[in-house]
Amino acid sequence: MVLRYVLGVLAATAALVTLSALPLLAADESPPGKPVKEVADRRLPVTTPAGSGELALYVSRDWSRPLPGVTRAVIVIHGRLRNADVYRASAEKALAAAGEAGKAAVLVVPQFLSEIDAQAHRLPAATLRWGTTGWEGGGDARGPAPVSAFAALDAILARLADRALFPDLTTIVVAGHSGGGQVVQRYAILGRGEAAPVAAGIAVRYVVANPSSYAYFSPDRPDGEGGFAPFAGAASCPKFDRWKYGMADLPGYAGMATPAALEQAYLGRDVTYLLGTADTDPNHPALDKSCMAEAQGPYRLARGEAYVQYLRGRHPDGFRQRLLLVPGVGHDGDRMLTSACGLAALFDRPGCTSP
Repeated sequence: MVLRYVLGVLAATAALVTLSALPLLAADESPPGKPVKEVADRRLPVTTPAGSGELALYVSRDWSRPLPGVTRAVIVIHGRLRNADVYRASAEKALAAAGEAGKAAVLVVPQFLSEIDAQAHRLPAATLRWGTTGWEGGGDARGPAPVSAFAALDAILARLADRALFPDLTTIVVAGHSGGGQVVQRYAILGRGEAAPVAAGIAVRYVVANPSSYAYFSPDRPDGEGGFAPFAGAASCPKFDRWKYGMADLPGYAGMATPAALEQAYLGRDVTYLLGTADTDPNHPALDKSCMAEAQGPYRLARGEAYVQYLRGRHPDGFRQRLLLVPGVGHDGDRMLTSACGLAALFDRPGCTSP
């Protein structure tokens, strides 16, 4: 990992200097982009103290009635393009490849639509819609009420925890690739939705695949020499430790939680980091190149390996989370989810020979 980091850090240095001078909002809200081609066909009511709305999503079975025999639920979260239809197709391929485990599963693919999607598809006013990327950190919807993206995930977990609907459910897997991986990693830190399934005797796992960045629990960042130290570029990148990159300025959804409490809770959660060994392009068009993200490493593989090393260093006796490497795969959600290690993370299938 150290060698890969050193090879990439020189290329990243010039970009870091340039990007640190750009408006810092750019990392949180990308340009509007284009509307999605397809909107998910189902809706889930989400009710919070801040208001209510309906989350768009795909569900592979009719979960309005009891589903005995379903033992696993797999929630797959799309990337920045909000293309839930594409991720549903990849998840269905993984489901088919999982054999008996797939046959006993229900697939849920939420869609964090934006305002441009709602306008282009003339969606009902009750449809929840966010900014183009704010949902990645659990941001509030822009309409019809300021509902956190994490509260929407809470609603999915609450539905799955309903024993009248899922009497045989034993496992829920919350997985995401790229921008979806960012959602899952942050939700594993802040999310409150796990409480209902756990109380019902249902295990919850989080699968974080190839995200651009991670939320750190301290101001330390990779030092380029295989260690960690307080970030030397803090003066020119003052938001490097703000949420979603660090613990400062947590979103309203976090309530009164402290970073120390969040870190301890996170360590107790079943988290699998799924990284492609070829996701090493420091200039990938979808890579977060803000100074906040560049502080974590030059490309996704380096950032992911460094983050796991960071946690292991902070908790040498209590770190139980897994790192699975998918050989030869770059930034490709389909190949990641359907790989042997992807199937191991999602369905506990044997055959993952991670380096």
